[in-house]
Amino acid sequence: MTPIPVRRAIRELGNDTQTWRKLLGLTMEQVADRADISRSTLAKLESGNGGVSLETALRVFRALGIMDTVVNSADPYRSDVGRLRSEEILPQRVRQSTPKRVSDA
Repeated sequence: MTPIPVRRAIRELGNDTQTWRKLLGLTMEQVADRADISRSTLAKLESGNGGVSLETALRVFRALGIMDTVVNSADPYRSDVGRLRSEEILPQRVRQSTPKRVSDA
């Protein structure tokens, strides 16, 4: 089951996608054609259907001219935490830490 915050974000992203399309004066057919997807797939994305792939969403964002903005919004070095830790060397892997045992001796 999809968590409620994720479902809400999918709906918001769908609404925002539709708003961008309308602000740009583009029909669903035009955007679907530019993204090389079907009109029904675009309708699923705009309605907040969670079954649309990330690649498909990025194709639509590219067709709307907002792909770079969306991708850049996930850039960790554009966040406060990322900027604060930008000088640190990131580990190759992150492993779950195990709690240290306190010895009885």
